[in-house]
Amino acid sequence: MATFKEFRNNVKPNWCPGCGDFSIQAAIQRAAANVGLEPENLAVISGIGCSGRISGYINAYGFHGIHGRVLPIAQGVKLANREMTVIASGGDGDGFAIGMGHTVHAIRRNLNVTYIVMDNQIYGLTKGQTSPRSAEGFKTKSTPEGSIESTLSPLEIALSAGATFVAQSFSSDLKQLTSLIEQGIKHEGFSLINVFSPCVTFNKINTYDWFKENIVNLEQFPDYDPTNRVLAMNKIMETNGMLTGLIYQNTTRKSYEDLVTGFKQEGLAKQDIMITPDQFDKLVAEFK
Repeated sequence: MATFKEFRNNVKPNWCPGCGDFSIQAAIQRAAANVGLEPENLAVISGIGCSGRISGYINAYGFHGIHGRVLPIAQGVKLANREMTVIASGGDGDGFAIGMGHTVHAIRRNLNVTYIVMDNQIYGLTKGQTSPRSAEGFKTKSTPEGSIESTLSPLEIALSAGATFVAQSFSSDLKQLTSLIEQGIKHEGFSLINVFSPCVTFNKINTYDWFKENIVNLEQFPDYDPTNRVLAMNKIMETNGMLTGLIYQNTTRKSYEDLVTGFKQEGLAKQDIMITPDQFDKLVAEFK
């Protein structure tokens, strides 16, 4: 069984010192080891942005995609080899702006993929512009007088789209975050894990201290039932989306892969895909 250290490589992250993404990387590596994966059993697919670099910092299969397209790639990997554990990762701009259409459809499709969003409420790689997660009045280079747009609530959208696993964490809470990623990997279906990951360089509002003052941890509510979708939606709205923990999980709905008729358990790489001359001629005849 691989250890946490075996999911490390020799590539040193070039995130800003103090960036929350360091903890998310560590949580993914710890979770992968804790659930018994080997590096060759894991594929980390990332998008564009500071968060997109993470696929190169973990000793596993990695693919650095294009802006907003991490989920089509991740789903393609999973469909090609359902034996592979697939983790998709990206920022709030990547997943909730240009990639929001893919996010919604991946949620309702329910492939067995874990999607970790590094939510810093700003575009960091392009030096600080408003993202869909920025608060109203938020001043950036793109909104010098303050944003006039409402903040997008990904948790409410996920539940509305039929999500079967919704969780949220804070990069400073490594123990909780690691546990949620483990649960997301084990979940049979699509897992959305939004993670508050402060940008220490360009976001001086949503800081570590700000999150610590405003986050509501679901562990404070021993009677909370994450299988109750209505309760989950109410709790999200009550806390204005500032809650952490396992928010909702539905274990009764089958994953996309299990619903596809004739979809083999064995990955394409291990299947015999050779065809006979007669089969080839029959296929070609269909296009004449």
